[in-house]
Amino acid sequence: ILHLLYSRFFTRAMKDTGHVSVEEPFAGLFTQGMVNHESYRGSDNRWLYPDEIEKRADGTAVHRETGEPVTVGRVEAMSKSKRNTIDPGAIIARYGADTARWFILSDNPPERDMEWTESGAAGAFRFTQRVFRLAEALDGARTEMMPDAFGPAGRTLRRATHRCIAAVTEALEGFAFNVAVARLYELANAITDAERAAAPEAGLAWARREAVEMLARLSSPMMPHLSEEVYARLFPENGHLVAELAWPEAEPALLVAESVTIAVQVMGKLRGTIEAAPNAPADAVIAAAEADPNVAKALEGKRIVKRVHVPNRIVNFVVAG
Repeated sequence: ILHLLYSRFFTRAMKDTGHVSVEEPFAGLFTQGMVNHESYRGSDNRWLYPDEIEKRADGTAVHRETGEPVTVGRVEAMSKSKRNTIDPGAIIARYGADTARWFILSDNPPERDMEWTESGAAGAFRFTQRVFRLAEALDGARTEMMPDAFGPAGRTLRRATHRCIAAVTEALEGFAFNVAVARLYELANAITDAERAAAPEAGLAWARREAVEMLARLSSPMMPHLSEEVYARLFPENGHLVAELAWPEAEPALLVAESVTIAVQVMGKLRGTIEAAPNAPADAVIAAAEADPNVAKALEGKRIVKRVHVPNRIVNFVVAG
């Protein structure tokens, strides 16, 4: 809040002196949450820093040097007076700045408080290593032109990639950083699934490279160092930084699902699911629903009074007898 106050003060003063033409420097204020951590008191009632205590398996804590018991307080906003702060220099030295930034942005919506935990930071660090391994797996793969056709695994991966582009773009524009992080986790999972494809197929190598490139570029606002490293590894001859590139845009055709999963109910109770083309005719969807073995068993010996079809979502059979 004080930074905002100072900025407004200087802007108004510079307006009076004729150095700027605006009175207000900001269009609005986004109030972010606080970073919280447990607090600790020693046997002498003195506040202790987290690196002064040692946690035991049973949940208790002791002073790292003296071995005396330590009282673990509640999780509350970090403050110098209670010494429940984490030295960012130590975190950066151990995990890197990208990891610290990724964990903070991934934990909660930015307007809510978050708790800093060692396990959370370690989990974020494991993900950075995973992203780099996905790029390493493409070492030596020939950079080919975009193929004319893709196999099933390649099409699935490309749809996941471009849906991620659209979702991350929307999330970042709405300050939903944790949602953007979640979508990038999903893309990493999709790349891993493609790596495990049973056999090579047309266009899969190109789709994997595209997906890893987009994973790097989309994560650049949160992990700029890793993003640049991965991009340089993918395109060593390019000579450009991710920071210099235009923001990726999703291909509209790849945002449309090839199939939708439709829940099939009998008297409102779920009996199965079927796959159908988006906006498939109601007669074809209902016929496929009736042919499902579990649904057919539930309908056996009963008279269908009504068939309810909600496009792309539900088929419900109302029965009697």
